[in-house]
Amino acid sequence: MRILLLVILSSMGMAQAENSQLIQAKAYLDVVNGEWIEPANVLVVGGRIEAINPDQYPADAHIIDLTHQYLLPGLTDMHTHLDLDYVGNFDAIITQETATKGALRGAKNAELTLMGGFTTVRNVGSLHITDELIGASLAQAVEQGWIKGPRIIPAGHMITILGGHGDVTQGLVPSLLEPTHKMGVVSGTDEAIKAVRYQIKQGAKVIKMHATSGVLSLEDTVGAQQLSDAEMRAIVEEANRHHYKVAAHAHGTEGIIAAVKAGAASIEHGSMIDDEAMKLMKQQGVYLVPTSGLVDFVLNDVDKMPPITAQKARETLPLAQANLKKAIKAKVKIALGTDSPLIPHGKNAYELSAMMSHGMTALEAIQSATINGADLIGINDIGQIKTGYKADIIAVTENPLDDIKTLEDVRFVMKDGVIYKNQGTK
Repeated sequence: MRILLLVILSSMGMAQAENSQLIQAKAYLDVVNGEWIEPANVLVVGGRIEAINPDQYPADAHIIDLTHQYLLPGLTDMHTHLDLDYVGNFDAIITQETATKGALRGAKNAELTLMGGFTTVRNVGSLHITDELIGASLAQAVEQGWIKGPRIIPAGHMITILGGHGDVTQGLVPSLLEPTHKMGVVSGTDEAIKAVRYQIKQGAKVIKMHATSGVLSLEDTVGAQQLSDAEMRAIVEEANRHHYKVAAHAHGTEGIIAAVKAGAASIEHGSMIDDEAMKLMKQQGVYLVPTSGLVDFVLNDVDKMPPITAQKARETLPLAQANLKKAIKAKVKIALGTDSPLIPHGKNAYELSAMMSHGMTALEAIQSATINGADLIGINDIGQIKTGYKADIIAVTENPLDDIKTLEDVRFVMKDGVIYKNQGTK
């Protein structure tokens, strides 16, 4: 698969940042304080922000005229699956699609995501039957300039129990395939450690584990804990030993609490989160990645689902939205995540208005997709328009603090000082 990616994509060439660029815009958002700074003259040199509103700038600087637009830092999405598209279920991908095709789809979706204004994402797992890490290959392809896409922090297969949420052999005749740790399926702490080591060897930069069962798989219950406490501790300890963090898919309260106690950096979904779990997350500084906006998209397609998953979706997803309101009110740390493709790739910014509908302010929603995302993944030079930071900059024509929907129509995208989109004003 990686060889095919090289053959097909290497001819595209590597994008280069110009030596010196000056973005001239109406204002830029200080996402920490929620203040608009006017004017916004941002000097970009070598892919980084060299100065803001400088008295002087190089005579040969390329001027980027965004005079009537508002600048924000590139957005972050902490829960994507770039190699997947959604049509009511993922059965065809699991049973009929090669990893190579998944990688090519991932290249398509990576570009859609970038053009939507998202310059950094966590790619948290694949469903293809392969022992390769599609997300890691995509991350390398973006980094080397073969394809256009956001900065990708890749996981491998979701680490899960035999028969659990993320076991890609669910529903298959047992004689067809025996899942192994290379596909993320484990039984016991030894196999859990082996799975982490295998993924890191193959290029994973974050580990995804499934603490509980899920909605879009064939288990009977959504909230039941699946990985044992000991297995989760082993996964986190091994990942942390290599200086990598763990994201924990968890719907039910018991699994959420077990994952937090094991040391997970984030809880994905958190549908049944209760006061005890929220209190523990706040004490441990654990992020919630609520993926709330997908509810509207999934319930629109609920009739296409198998009956068991359709029923789980109807029961669980509205509960997830209700509990998000409680988490926002309780001041649990929140980072934006879409679970794309459940929110279609490229439409990731829909999640911002979805979170606002459950009690976030516009600034809090933007912070969840900038400084909070940067903090969760531990990259200290993204998420703000600030001197010395990476030149990840987007622009919109309206003030998103007044209308968050304007971020669903990003007009300008720069990542690492390279312009990928510049549509001007409407």
